[in-house]
Amino acid sequence: MSSMRSYNLNIAGYNIRMESADDGPDLVPSQRFRRNIAKSPLYDVCIRVHHGSLRPDEDAERLFVAPYIVEINGYKITRSDNFWSVYKQNGDLLLITNFPESPGKKAVLKFSLSLREWDLWIENAGYETDPLEYPLDGLVLYYLTAINADLMIHASGVFYNGRGYLFSGMSGKGKTTMATLWDNIGAQVIHDDRLIIRDNEGVFRMHNTPVYKNDVPRSASVDRIFLIDHGQENMITPLREAASVSNVVANCIQHNYSPDMIARFLGSVSLMCSKVPVARLTFRPDRSIIEYILRNE
Repeated sequence: MSSMRSYNLNIAGYNIRMESADDGPDLVPSQRFRRNIAKSPLYDVCIRVHHGSLRPDEDAERLFVAPYIVEINGYKITRSDNFWSVYKQNGDLLLITNFPESPGKKAVLKFSLSLREWDLWIENAGYETDPLEYPLDGLVLYYLTAINADLMIHASGVFYNGRGYLFSGMSGKGKTTMATLWDNIGAQVIHDDRLIIRDNEGVFRMHNTPVYKNDVPRSASVDRIFLIDHGQENMITPLREAASVSNVVANCIQHNYSPDMIARFLGSVSLMCSKVPVARLTFRPDRSIIEYILRNE
């Protein structure tokens, strides 16, 4: 795809406008975003892209720092102690990140949880660049969920016979295995690793996020939530609401460093768990788990 000065992305129902400032590079969206490009004069957030850098003031408060961790043969290895970080400065937030796939390229996103106009400075962007290169893509989406009291969760999701099933768990618990099993019987796989959940007037829907090159926008209702793990037998154990909330919270992506963000986040999880049944699910990695779930509807 040729470079452009602006474009809009519709991801999980958020309309994100990327716009090159007068001093900014040309923009080239990643291939995985190209089916999310939308024509719309409206936007939920506009991110203006500039060449150069922005440094936090000396009195800026560092709120959060994330290391760069990679998983090799099942082992997690820390490659860098400072992958990306968030600072608070004069009422704004500054998100500073490196890009593992583009050494030397750095970015600073200046944004607010109350304003829809954000600014992004990219250092060593060159004449043209992908402004939402990993990890900035996921971070922008995360803060949109925080602003809108939505949820981003480690989960796979499928839609089958008019019902949406969400399978949540950390790495190695079987999210991709579960998605593959349902895909083999013709279910629509919403995503196999990371979902955004939004409350649409009391109806909770899960949306995929662009990770793979062939991703297309997908969404479905959330009718059952399963907290999964491998086991010797298939077993559903329903959870009461308090246990549901704490277990779902553990699998959500969260950078909660303010009381307001924490309260909104917990309120959203609590509301979802009051409306959608949550259960633990141990399962054997074969088709029997699908038959078991459908029998126990």
